[in-house]
Amino acid sequence: MTRESSRPIIVLGCPRSGTTLLQQMLHSHPRIAFPSETRFVHVAYERRLDFGDLEQEANRRALAEWITGGADTKFHVLGLDPAGVVDEIVHGPPTLGSALAAVFRAYARQHGKPRWGDKRPSYFRRVPMLQRMFPEAQFVHLVRDGRDAVSSLMRMPWFKGDLYAAALTWREAVDTGRRLGESLGPGTFYEFRYEDLVGEPEDALRRLCAFLGEEYDPAMTKAYRHARETVPSSRKWHLRTHEAPNTRQVGAWRDRMADWEADLVEHVLADRLRHHGYELTGVPRPAAVHLARFQRLAAHRWRSRHAQTVRDRLAEAREPNPVVSRLTGPVPPHPGH
Repeated sequence: MTRESSRPIIVLGCPRSGTTLLQQMLHSHPRIAFPSETRFVHVAYERRLDFGDLEQEANRRALAEWITGGADTKFHVLGLDPAGVVDEIVHGPPTLGSALAAVFRAYARQHGKPRWGDKRPSYFRRVPMLQRMFPEAQFVHLVRDGRDAVSSLMRMPWFKGDLYAAALTWREAVDTGRRLGESLGPGTFYEFRYEDLVGEPEDALRRLCAFLGEEYDPAMTKAYRHARETVPSSRKWHLRTHEAPNTRQVGAWRDRMADWEADLVEHVLADRLRHHGYELTGVPRPAAVHLARFQRLAAHRWRSRHAQTVRDRLAEAREPNPVVSRLTGPVPPHPGH
């Protein structure tokens, strides 16, 4: 019998890499509650100075009311009672991580599960933030063939970038994954491929559960049953979660990208694709104008990331409270359960 764990689970990856499918699979586990994207964790962290000293009850209440009622927090997807969550945060430990953990623990308790997780693809950019608040967390990085991820991302109505930005996003995600694997170690960081998840789901999920310290449950491969109830049909880009795992989208980039696009993406991602076991087609060298544009954007994004790092350090120096969550251990059941 595997020793039961209560560590938070964080799923990350380049957008369009299958993280929503994985979230649905994890939520189908009898011990893990894993909601849809809520979008309030990173914003709360960025705004933490606005809420002031959380030792003061009024400030904890303001934070709680923003989480539960803010226009862009998507708290409603959790199906929780806002007043009850506000009360838990107000009477909980005075740290930002505790306030956020209170929300996820309430969600887990509602589903009768002792463990919670959270997912957002862009979390690959925010792992230091997440570690500060949830130092016990385990991180799961899902990698998809960069050519498929890029070609899918370009088709999304919510993606505002171009081909160059999409390719850089994938490159940044897998580079971050490699660094995290080296720095966090095998007990905290786990990386695997989307193609393995949909090709051999039971084997892939058994390996993931071993990392998480959980027993594999066959319900995880039938997550489409849960997805049909929780993933709206209006989100057409997630409708494949309504299906049993399959490999129909593996290699779809061949039909989706123009020749010059496929040449550029494979060329600039070649070393990383090869590192993750993806076969290259041996494309010709892209036109110099396309390579130059890619490199200009890469340099711009590098400068932006470093400027953000400086801003983050300044904000940390001004924090009135620790941010670490003091709500740890298994989620207790509802009284009377």
